Amino acid sequence: MKIVILDGFTANPGDLSWKELENMGEVTVYERTSPQETVARAKDADIVLTNKVCFGKEEMAQLPHLKYIGVTGTGYNVIDVDAAHERGIIVTNVPAYSTDSVAQMVFAHLLTVTNRVEHYSIQNRNRRWSNSADFSYSDTPLTEIAGKTIGIVGLGNIGQRVATIAFAFGMKVIAFTSKSASSLQNGITKVSMEELLSQSDIISLHCPLTPETRHLINADSIKKIKPSTILINTGRGPLIDEQAVADALNNGHLAAYCTDVMGQEPPAADNPLLHCTNAYITPHIAWATREARIRLIQIVTDNVKAFIEGKPINTV
Repeated sequence: MKIVILDGFTANPGDLSWKELENMGEVTVYERTSPQETVARAKDADIVLTNKVCFGKEEMAQLPHLKYIGVTGTGYNVIDVDAAHERGIIVTNVPAYSTDSVAQMVFAHLLTVTNRVEHYSIQNRNRRWSNSADFSYSDTPLTEIAGKTIGIVGLGNIGQRVATIAFAFGMKVIAFTSKSASSLQNGITKVSMEELLSQSDIISLHCPLTPETRHLINADSIKKIKPSTILINTGRGPLIDEQAVADALNNGHLAAYCTDVMGQEPPAADNPLLHCTNAYITPHIAWATREARIRLIQIVTDNVKAFIEGKPINTV
């Protein structure tokens, strides 16, 4: 069985092992693969593993040996699933491996805005505190999040974990979700999107990217948000209109935007958010803790093993 990993670097930059996968077949690992290289590298593969390398109808038509595509992540929009099904190709993904890590990043971003630990650490390495006339100083607003309302858009695994952590901080939790109110975790109040926008002190996005949710946060929806609101996006970049959010930040209509995802990744150098003082941007790393990557590779391996044994799991 020939197994080709087309973009293995982000999941395993060298600190983990593909050994268990190598016990199942002949494994070739590429750190990165361009669209022009995809077919040539996958041409003899029975099994292909990909994170961001796209597989459409055209690529599949040129790969007669291909029986299985394993997405090494949760989102599988890089695969034309209908085309794969037409050709009898099994497609799997990796659900729920990064729930704790992504939820942790939500609060890392939130606390970055409310407490500014890195800001003060940098200042004090440069002797700001040593030169202070007082035992304490602050030059940024400091905000307590207990008692604040967090609006969660989407209550999947990550959204629910964010709610649990928010309760531990003493926050009020409201949510816009397709789930019924009676099925929600105790303490979560189901609201409309308009109510969430107007009532939230913090908004955290955890819904899937669909035609209906693309640019969910736009110039019109921002008008319904309090200027003091902190917006957090660890879902998908296109959930927000980046220009509209940048304009809101620059005009004082939004307190902060915290994101781990962008509409284009890597973002263009002229992306308007990169130049906003109150935009806090991390490079799509919420999923990438060592613990989450260990789970990811284990589930990827389990998926392949189940496929080889004729009992595929985590199919899409």
